[in-house]
Amino acid sequence: MENAALLKAIIDNAIDGIITIDDHGIVESINPSACKLFLCTPEAVIGKNISTLMPPPDRQQHDEYIHRYQRTGVPHIIGIGREVTGLRTDGTTFPFRLGVSEVPFASRKVYAGFIHDLSREKEAEQQLQEYAAHLEELVENRTHSLKETVQALRLAKEEVSFSLEKEKELGMLKSRFVSMASHEFRTPLSAIQLSASLIEKYALPYENANIHKHVAKIKNSVGNLTAILNDFLSLEKLEAGKVEPTCVPFDLVKLSEEITEELQMVAKQNQSILYQHTGTGSIVNLDQNLLKNCVINLITNAIKYSGEDTFIEFLTELDSEHCIITVKDNGIGIPDADQKHMFEAFFRAHNTGNIPGTGLGLNIVARYASLMNGRIKFESNINQGTIFTITFPIS
Repeated sequence: MENAALLKAIIDNAIDGIITIDDHGIVESINPSACKLFLCTPEAVIGKNISTLMPPPDRQQHDEYIHRYQRTGVPHIIGIGREVTGLRTDGTTFPFRLGVSEVPFASRKVYAGFIHDLSREKEAEQQLQEYAAHLEELVENRTHSLKETVQALRLAKEEVSFSLEKEKELGMLKSRFVSMASHEFRTPLSAIQLSASLIEKYALPYENANIHKHVAKIKNSVGNLTAILNDFLSLEKLEAGKVEPTCVPFDLVKLSEEITEELQMVAKQNQSILYQHTGTGSIVNLDQNLLKNCVINLITNAIKYSGEDTFIEFLTELDSEHCIITVKDNGIGIPDADQKHMFEAFFRAHNTGNIPGTGLGLNIVARYASLMNGRIKFESNINQGTIFTITFPIS
């Protein structure tokens, strides 16, 4: 008796609906969850054919299954996990996943149906499809706009003469184009980033691994495109002579700790950025923004070109004559044949494979360091890592 009471309590409190029918399709029992799904009472269903809970044409197909069983004695058992449609008593329908089990009971056969409501999952799928369509439309529109802009620039270049004045005008046009393209890209990229975050937030209750995987891909792609835009903007400003260092005193240790905390958030799994400062003082007189860009670029490269479960060492040192910044990783290293080209614009080592990058980062770091009278050097060995060091004189 106690086991029977426990079984009844489990069925009555199950989250999914449970219905049992005999071999003629007549409902013998229905639990509260199933009643809630079909908007019915047990009295209204028990004793009736299960097909009353099915909309056409499922109802007619089920009747045929019953007739076939009565003729042949071979039941039609629906496979586990099949998606079907249910009919509520108010005439509305809803999707659910149905699993059916044959249960020998008291010298006869009883069939138990387990009903899992898919309404929320289907709504979530529809929302994701709408989000995806919206994102695709945004990308398509921006791509079309960019193609038109590039075409306009190409036509403008063809019309420019070789005179100094025309060459100056072309340079100004290129500068405006890069600025405009950056702005036009940043707006949709920000929208995509926000939409991806919202999708991830709204999808949390569904615990769908595929949603999390594709949202991560979107965020990673947006991050890569943003980094490319930043590199091109920095290069354009350097080429146009628009970068002038503004050196003011600031706390090097505080800045370094902030950078470490920020980049630790984007590090790979179990990658650790270890920061350490040497020296009795921490105040330096440099351009804080340019220095921050240099350090972020070097540590980001260390993250990209190192594997999971690795350490990245970030060191600062101050003595009476120099300020020294060091970033050391245990990554893939730089081939000997490529090392002499590492600070050239658009150059990438041949062992980088599919790792994203523009080949501009180290060129920009070297030029920023030079603007502050600094110099950069490195040591590297294949599969043993790389050490970058930037040294600034202290006047």
